[in-house]
Amino acid sequence: MGIYFVDFFIGLPAELVVLIISMIPVVELRGALPLALTFYHLNPVMAYLLSVFGNLIPVMFILLYISDVSDWLIKRSALMRKFFDWLFKRTRHKMGSNYEKYGLLALAVFVAIPLPMTGAWTGALGAWLFGVDKGKAMIAITTGVLIAGVIILIATTGAVKFLNFII
Repeated sequence: MGIYFVDFFIGLPAELVVLIISMIPVVELRGALPLALTFYHLNPVMAYLLSVFGNLIPVMFILLYISDVSDWLIKRSALMRKFFDWLFKRTRHKMGSNYEKYGLLALAVFVAIPLPMTGAWTGALGAWLFGVDKGKAMIAITTGVLIAGVIILIATTGAVKFLNFII
């Protein structure tokens, strides 16, 4: 027997679970919002606001502290140096040409696309890598998260209505 990931959330209020899950990389708002709507049956407006807010919390910390943290880790660990080299290369490859061509609009669209490995975390790392002003990056990423939230909200509520219709 082991401790399962979901065991951590047992007994916590639904709103707090949604907020925490929306902060987790990869899952972010894209997982938290459907969970809030289908499992916890939260009001769509509340689910949307919690998911957006939770998704933006890590972005602030990434934009403010990633440079200091990465410098500290790279200086102390060869493994971290390799990780950040991989991360930099991957992010530049995914975002580079579009960011150079379209600027902040590309950042907002990249964050808004509800696919794996796009989102607020990756957008914040990309903004840092490309030296985007923190305030402008926060605005672009927030815009992207708001749009992603609307897309996921519509997709989830539409899927639920469709499933209810055919069942």
